[in-house]
Amino acid sequence: MLAVNYTTLRENMKTYMDKITDDYETVIVTRKDNKNVVMLSEEAYNNIMENIHVLGNKSNYDWLMESKAQLENGMASAHELSEAETDE
Repeated sequence: MLAVNYTTLRENMKTYMDKITDDYETVIVTRKDNKNVVMLSEEAYNNIMENIHVLGNKSNYDWLMESKAQLENGMASAHELSEAETDE
């Protein structure tokens, strides 16, 4: 996570945007009166929103936590995948 003041960001906008999108950085833009702003990539934002949606549903959350507990308790197994035949 990077922190930069507004003036420095404005003078180097492309550089910071490239760091955000290419290096998956989060940038905190510091401003007067502690009215800071956080910049992140659209990909990171969409990921956060998807997690909020999935974990915001109690039945989804419970199912994920049950699956996690099964994995942690060794109740998981690996299987070979086979290709499906296609009709042409």
